[in-house]
Amino acid sequence: MEQPYDDSGVSLSYQPEKLEPDSHNLENSDEVNDSPIEEVRLTVSIKDEPTLPCLTFRTWFLGITACAALSFLNQFFSFRQNSLSLTSVSAQIAILPLGKFMAAVLPKKVFCVPGTKWSFSLNPGPFNLKEHVLITIFANAGSGSVYAINIVTIVMAFYRRYINPLAAMLLTLTTQMLGYGWAGIFRKFLVDSPYMWWPANLVQVSLFRALHEEEVRPKRALTRLQFFLVVLISSFAYYVVPNYLFPSITALSFVCWIWKDSVTAQIIGSGRSGLGIGSFALDWATVAAFNGSPLAYPGFAIINIIVGFFLTVYRFPIISPHIFDSNGREYNIGLVLNETNFEFNQQGYDDYSKVHLSIFFAFAYGLSFATLAATVSHVALFHGRIIWQQTKATFRHKFDDVHTRLMKKNYDAVPQWWFYSLSLIMIGLAMVASEGFGRQLQLPFWGVMLAIGIVLFFMLPIGVITATTNQQPGLNVISELIIGYMYPGRPLANVVFKTYGYVSLVQAITFLSDFKLGNYMKIPPKSMFIVQLVGMVVASSVYFGTAWWLLTSVDYLCDLSKLPVGSQWTCPGYDVFYNASIIWGVVGPLRMFGRLGLYVKMNYFFLIGLLAPVPVWILSRMFPEKKWIRLINMPIIISGAGNMLQATVVNYVCWITIGVFFNIYVYRRYKSWWARHNYILSSGLDAGVAFMAILCFFTLQIRDINGMRWWGLELDDHCPLASCPTAPGIQVKDCPIFH
Repeated sequence: MEQPYDDSGVSLSYQPEKLEPDSHNLENSDEVNDSPIEEVRLTVSIKDEPTLPCLTFRTWFLGITACAALSFLNQFFSFRQNSLSLTSVSAQIAILPLGKFMAAVLPKKVFCVPGTKWSFSLNPGPFNLKEHVLITIFANAGSGSVYAINIVTIVMAFYRRYINPLAAMLLTLTTQMLGYGWAGIFRKFLVDSPYMWWPANLVQVSLFRALHEEEVRPKRALTRLQFFLVVLISSFAYYVVPNYLFPSITALSFVCWIWKDSVTAQIIGSGRSGLGIGSFALDWATVAAFNGSPLAYPGFAIINIIVGFFLTVYRFPIISPHIFDSNGREYNIGLVLNETNFEFNQQGYDDYSKVHLSIFFAFAYGLSFATLAATVSHVALFHGRIIWQQTKATFRHKFDDVHTRLMKKNYDAVPQWWFYSLSLIMIGLAMVASEGFGRQLQLPFWGVMLAIGIVLFFMLPIGVITATTNQQPGLNVISELIIGYMYPGRPLANVVFKTYGYVSLVQAITFLSDFKLGNYMKIPPKSMFIVQLVGMVVASSVYFGTAWWLLTSVDYLCDLSKLPVGSQWTCPGYDVFYNASIIWGVVGPLRMFGRLGLYVKMNYFFLIGLLAPVPVWILSRMFPEKKWIRLINMPIIISGAGNMLQATVVNYVCWITIGVFFNIYVYRRYKSWWARHNYILSSGLDAGVAFMAILCFFTLQIRDINGMRWWGLELDDHCPLASCPTAPGIQVKDCPIFH
């Protein structure tokens, strides 16, 4: 009989009796470790201690403090040239000694609440694993960016207009919290299902186990905690070199050094401005900067990304995220935007110029169209039957594994009405924000409802792709396209609609990922819900407060033409969001990708994406014994180079190299080592880089102490000719002229 397989190459008729997990994961339990995903069986414990206290005073104090601190620092640094993104891993490490310190010094006296049966203690016992996990969930809320701040920033700093602070705050809060309802609707499919395994969570699971579980040191080897500490200290000590002393090793392009006078050679060899042939970096931050840690990606996903990257980048290498007029100059938005009503100026546009994009920028939009269509098609073809079987099994409560059974056995589930009630409240507040305040946000109420409908349509297919491959397609471009056609010429309406569509889905994915982490770590679901809710309110408030303070107190914030020489307040990254508001909101898709635009053929990518998974699916049905065919994931291939507008080739080359070595070669040849150390290695490298970056910034760089001047101090790969034109007769300063 034919055996169906999912995208991870595991049998969907999996028999738990055949499992032989590694010895380190065998614990005293009445349950059988029947997870169908090998990485999960090798990493996640099946032991639970339901009596451990969770929502303690330590959890609230350390959690809210970590959330607020990360929110403030990340928003503060986002406006600066040397931007710094702090992840929850740094908080995860720092919290452990603080938690143990509080357990050692706080009084153990029990306090009773007068007039009730409630009582609590500041110190209910030793600092435990579940407290640590919940504090990290708090920190997760503070480590993720708040997308609506982009809107507030471009309105105040780029368009130089006023926005009501209450409207801005409601926009920030509602866009961040609408995703709760969608998470509640789809958690049966994306959390309870054992096939939705969320690979990135295994990094945190491994680190939590290493920090809390007692382990006997193997002969002539290290325990997982010892290994983590060695990696952490080594990463911390080394990162001072690429971060401060020798930044040039973040991109080493030897081809440029050999052929110093050849434009062609430098275009081929430059890792920052060219094709990156032969380039590499000696810096973990370069590896993990845009795609995250490659150690957290399954091997088949890495192979698909490799294919997509090489097919895209080496076919369309000219990369620029900026917009231009017909003469190749930077587009002057002031000529096509009516300053009085903040809407499109048709006469000014006709007298000026159409919007021109670089080849890769235009192609990137086409790929985003194809990715979304391919995601729907792929999930319908490869997962449709399983989702339907799961839907029927869900109502009979028969679709689970050991982790889901333990959660159902030991804890009460979160009532669905909690999710629905919160969603209704957020939808109501979103209506107030959009329709109130003199319609400053330009988006009518039906726009909010349409954004919600788009999210509900794409939630399941995008959730499946994310939960199985660690790659997350976004709704940002399709949202811009839809509202751009339906409500053109209004830049704020466009970005607000995009934010309600794109961010509420991203937040739903984040909440579902956290719920899966709670499932793996056996955290009471109601505690998870409360911590996520409070953490998001705290994070939204701190992000908004920090941004508003800087936007109203720093002179010429983000204005490069007026900032003092050497000023750090350059707002890197916000100009991309600003340019998108021009393309989709001011000019509109009709004049970009419609019959009045230059890029109408990009719409064929919707059809290409929809049909792309079909040949793979047919081949998988024709040759069911060839299991590798089902691992060809067209949405991942199409979006393989999706971050290239922000990243460089050297980022991808290093990411691919590390990913292939550890998650394909080491995973297959040294599986026992991989099971014990792979995710711990990832956590240690991330944490070491984060701590040294913080130390360097606050002790040296914030005071403009940037080390001795020498060749290696430049953040450059020393390929000055890589950006020179090769067309005959073109004159550019410091570039040779071709004849």
